[in-house]
Amino acid sequence: MNSASDVLDRVLELLSNELGSTAIDTWFDDAVAVEFKDSRLVICTPSAFKKEVIEQKFASHLKTTLAALFAGEVDLLVLAEDEAASLSKAATQEEREALTFDRFIVGTNNKFAHAAAKAVAEKPAAAYNPLFIYGNPGLGKTHLLYAIRHTVREQFPDMQIVYIKGDEFTNELINAIQHDKNEEFRMKYRSADFLLVDDIQFIAGKERSSEEFFHTFNALHESGGQIVLTSDRPPRDILLLDDRLKSRFEWGLTADMGPPDYETRIAIIQSKATELGVKLPDDLVRFIAELFTANIRQLEGAVKKIAACRELLNDDIDNKETANKVLRDMIQQELQPTPEAIIRETARYFALSTDDIKGQSRVRDTATARQVSMYLIRKLTDLSLVDIGKEYRGKSGSGMDHTSVLNSIRKIELEIRDKPAFRDTIRDIQTNITESSA
Repeated sequence: MNSASDVLDRVLELLSNELGSTAIDTWFDDAVAVEFKDSRLVICTPSAFKKEVIEQKFASHLKTTLAALFAGEVDLLVLAEDEAASLSKAATQEEREALTFDRFIVGTNNKFAHAAAKAVAEKPAAAYNPLFIYGNPGLGKTHLLYAIRHTVREQFPDMQIVYIKGDEFTNELINAIQHDKNEEFRMKYRSADFLLVDDIQFIAGKERSSEEFFHTFNALHESGGQIVLTSDRPPRDILLLDDRLKSRFEWGLTADMGPPDYETRIAIIQSKATELGVKLPDDLVRFIAELFTANIRQLEGAVKKIAACRELLNDDIDNKETANKVLRDMIQQELQPTPEAIIRETARYFALSTDDIKGQSRVRDTATARQVSMYLIRKLTDLSLVDIGKEYRGKSGSGMDHTSVLNSIRKIELEIRDKPAFRDTIRDIQTNITESSA
């Protein structure tokens, strides 16, 4: 079970009582739990100085508290930011390798998409090319892409497989242009036997990316390469997508994935509980299935939360009353997206980083993206202008004043009023935010 954040939160809570909240807040305010597995907790702090202090002054306290919580010795590893990035990347890759067809729960909502994915994995470019799978976030589209890759690797080991996300395709193209590596970029994609693109909608509205992908698509299709694409909506509904690409995306087979039905939700909950080694009463399984209906991530997240509380807090959650209390924050999270989610999705749309948006750059696209994110935070959350300003660094490095935030919001409102294309852009970003928070 990967409940690193829960473990660290619980340990720091106990240490606050022992060592005082001031010391804990001072040295652990920016510490992040990276991993908890094989009786080892890995944490990261961005400051090398803090890493040294934690190792010298707090490591023994942390390990003692961990041993008391888990009734046995638990190792501790403190990493600097660059070290944690490498470990996190490896752990994420390991999780993705486990996304196989065998572990995919098939229901009426995804039966057709699952069958189509297996068909192209077993007989590439034989019939369904391209295969376009669409549906809201959290329904298993990425799982199917990795399952395809896993199967192709096993059955066709000589095939060259390329997996990329739509926004990463744009970022790689920008990098290639900046470093005069256009040919290397094109060869990577156009020489592939199997191209898997997740969230293809993120190239919409990006003229150079759309042009490049159009030619990549044509080259692969003509050479017999298999193309599989996923999106949160069908091609015809992707605003700002080039009409030539819409047409090509519909050449082969489109398969939609809807929210899991009740029986499938039950199966997903039971499968995740078994994976985590947790036995859930039938009435609790039914309660979770009735509470979270939108996607698979919600269901698996609820089971993880209950499992973590059982293990860390010795809290026997076996009925819907106690489960409702434990899952309250998840239920609340469904009501409105976080400012972080809004900034992240806005950054993805404009092919920027969250640091770009939160920073002070006055480059046109960056400034526009920053203003759009402020407008959407104001629209989609109940944060005040002052609180919105705190999400950004501003000139002082400690936030933007409420007047600047208000001016940014008003500027976007005028753009929406006067420019229909810009209104479509805002609607597209808002859809991404809403669905990624589901």
